Amino acid sequence: MENHNTPDMGRPTAELIERLAVEGGKVQMGEVKTKGLGKGLPDTVPFLFDSKAQVALSLKTLIEGHRQMPARRTGVAHVTTLQSFIDLTNRHKDVDSVLFGKTDWPGPSLTAVLDYHQKDGNARHNGHRAVYDFPVTEELKAWVENNAKAMTQGDFATFLEDHVPELASPTSEERKDFEPKFNVRFAEPMELMQLSRQLEIHVNSGFKQREILQTGERVVEFKAEHHDGHGEKVDVPGLFMVAVPAFLDGEPVRMPVRLRYRAKGGGGVVWFYELFRWENYLRERVKADLDIAAKATDLPAFEGAPEA
Repeated sequence: MENHNTPDMGRPTAELIERLAVEGGKVQMGEVKTKGLGKGLPDTVPFLFDSKAQVALSLKTLIEGHRQMPARRTGVAHVTTLQSFIDLTNRHKDVDSVLFGKTDWPGPSLTAVLDYHQKDGNARHNGHRAVYDFPVTEELKAWVENNAKAMTQGDFATFLEDHVPELASPTSEERKDFEPKFNVRFAEPMELMQLSRQLEIHVNSGFKQREILQTGERVVEFKAEHHDGHGEKVDVPGLFMVAVPAFLDGEPVRMPVRLRYRAKGGGGVVWFYELFRWENYLRERVKADLDIAAKATDLPAFEGAPEA
């Protein structure tokens, strides 16, 4: 026997809801015209009206409960290599995707906003992203942590021995650029190693101070001669070059380093080094990787951060 009370499950959901509501005498189906109220809305929005409670009820929760897949892509994927960042961006990009690069230190990163706002002015959610946080190598951490840190002769020698792979010979262009600028010469890696291991420096110094009474200005003149353990004069280089693999799987970053030392009591010497404008060299490396990603994905790239 046919059951006339069984709902027709083949009918559209909204039609079925409306029929049941009318039969129940409690709610009615309606719709609101939204055309012209702004972008991102359909022409009409359906609703149920509860005549007893005198309230409009949204159908969105009911409909969304039956969705079999997400309405849009969301989430942030974190990758650990530049190539993975490029590959993932190419997998999900569209014509309006863009790249952003945080190029300054600390925490450089690249971000692909895959659902970025459209060029024609239509807004999008900006909720689907890929992020590459440049993973800093232990080698770079060591050079930065010990930057301008005073070391004994033995400690300095040990540090250089641990980081021999990062010591580099300066190019002719680097010599022409930096040696006149600092009025010192570059040390080759082998010379630097011998200096740290074997050299015993004795400093003979003299001080002369004069004061200009009219202005109160004080002028201190310092004269020093450096001799090794055999009494021979020593020409201590003032620069050396390093090529540090700053980021995992990334290209080495070349940086000039100023070699410094101070005499201490008993004829000994304290060594330290100063990485010359090292943040700028890291920034240039990150900018270069941003350019590589932009070319490999054929997307526009911007320095900075996307909208939150």
